[in-house]
Amino acid sequence: MCGIIGYVGANECAPILIDGLSKLEYRGYDSAGVAVVGPEYPDDFTIRRTVGKLSNLRALLETEPVSGHVGIGHTRWATHGRPTQVNAHPHRYGHVVVVHNGIIENHLELRRALEQRGHAFTSETDSEIFAHLVDERVVAGQAFPEAVRLALQDVLGSYAIAMLSTLDPETIVVAKSWSPLVLGIGDGERFVASDIPAVLSSTRSVVFLEDGEMAVLHADRHRIYRIADGAEVEHRPQHISWSAMMAEKGGYKHFMLKEIHEQPRAVTDTIRGRISVERGDVFFEDVTLTPEILRDVRRMSIIACGTSWHAGMVGKYFIEQMARLPVQVDLASEFRYRDPVIDAHDLVLVISQSGETADTIAALREATSRGARAAAIVNVVGSTIARMATDVIYTHAGPEIGVASTKAFTTQLTVLYLLAVQLGRLRGMLDAPRASERIAALTTVPALMEDAVRMNEPGSRDVARCFVQAHSSLFLGRGAHFPIALEGALKLKEISYVHAEGYAAGEMKHGPIALVDDQVPVVVIAPRGPGYDKTLSNLQEIRARNGRVYAVGHRGDEQLAAQSDDILPVPESDPLVAPLLTVVPLQLLAYHVADLKGTDVDQPRNLAKSVTVE
Repeated sequence: MCGIIGYVGANECAPILIDGLSKLEYRGYDSAGVAVVGPEYPDDFTIRRTVGKLSNLRALLETEPVSGHVGIGHTRWATHGRPTQVNAHPHRYGHVVVVHNGIIENHLELRRALEQRGHAFTSETDSEIFAHLVDERVVAGQAFPEAVRLALQDVLGSYAIAMLSTLDPETIVVAKSWSPLVLGIGDGERFVASDIPAVLSSTRSVVFLEDGEMAVLHADRHRIYRIADGAEVEHRPQHISWSAMMAEKGGYKHFMLKEIHEQPRAVTDTIRGRISVERGDVFFEDVTLTPEILRDVRRMSIIACGTSWHAGMVGKYFIEQMARLPVQVDLASEFRYRDPVIDAHDLVLVISQSGETADTIAALREATSRGARAAAIVNVVGSTIARMATDVIYTHAGPEIGVASTKAFTTQLTVLYLLAVQLGRLRGMLDAPRASERIAALTTVPALMEDAVRMNEPGSRDVARCFVQAHSSLFLGRGAHFPIALEGALKLKEISYVHAEGYAAGEMKHGPIALVDDQVPVVVIAPRGPGYDKTLSNLQEIRARNGRVYAVGHRGDEQLAAQSDDILPVPESDPLVAPLLTVVPLQLLAYHVADLKGTDVDQPRNLAKSVTVE
């Protein structure tokens, strides 16, 4: 959600701020703004804010330009207050201006106290609180950084903030609690951002702030302090290996389409260097699980949200089949509120593309507080979840810009498969020859995935035309293809706004069949393998009620084709890796439905890439 960018250095900052915000558009937003400390100090802020897309802010800056070499910018996703210009960030009060991501839980209490002391608010947001709290202190004579530190001690909730003051115009003060924030280190310049892509065009040297820390940025230096006691701390800068160019569209119409086509490469990168087919072994550089540790593990709990939850559901099939370890899969947003039965005998695995998902972070904290060992699958190096977990496995998907996840999902499946092999070996449930077979099956996936993309272009667009006028649709699958059905339905409703529901195919006759008619297209995932005949029976039940069936199945399956209105083909594969292939035509189907309807494919309404609030 919401994007933050800040700059202090020798250059004009407005173009840098706009460029940084453009790299954060994928996070989702409904308004944007910048604040620049002007060239005539000490009492000169220039603020520009607009509702809607970043292009509106660009247009405003062309007609009403700003000048200065210290500034902050923001894209807002509405939580408190409607998406209006007055609620857009940055917010100013007196000598202080602020941008904020997160939610302040005690903002009403703080606001009432400030109003009683004579403060007048101009917005409906909780974020404006910061400017009032800090200005009150700097007016009383406190130094700007110390005023921020003390003000934050009154605040409850989640925040990533960047602040400016006309009383200290060469300084940006930033702070973090439960919301991501990264510093960019340049030559004679400093950056702050809510995500790495915003600074990559200028520097690949970054520092990740931890919760409860703040930083004071000047052009040629920065200092990091603990908010609680003001003690200085040090973090070694990290080098980011992927470049800004990797996040560009590369000739594709949308990022989502580009990322669908990138999946064979992403899966290859996720496998590379981690396997030995000859020995039947899997190696993860940041995993320290041993047979001795696993001897005491009675169960694995996979915790995630949205698409990552679907990946976890597929992972349950992988792990239980290959490692014979019982697995439960929880929605992170529900986990900590049900008083879960979990202890030191549980291995908890959290999955998050961004590594900053607030619900998943909260669930991870809950699990570890009860003694469970924590592992994580994430895509972003140095993210909050990566730093919290004992064992970390990176997906190596590269930057994913489209809000609707594609390559992050398939690389999560890849990691879960590899982890299942490793756990099977460590637990003695897979001998070397059998593990070699399992690994060899996975190594065929990138080439098969390329075939799946090629087979469904342009055929998936032809099928998509049948969904454009639909008001609802159903997706059915069995076994590991049930969560793929859930994922296919999620993709369609996320970006095309066509209502879609995923079901286990065997549940069709237990209620959902009442929805079937010739106006409700049904996607049935039916590759040959376990459950194939049963799924065909469910397909026939739909056709008997005049339902339109679009099947995902093996190329050349004439029996399936004869009973379907159309086929979205995938190449034959080992049944256990088939979910990595059957999801591909569903991604393309959703993409083409959205494209034909003219919706915003990469930034669908009301959604954000990184959900950093509960």
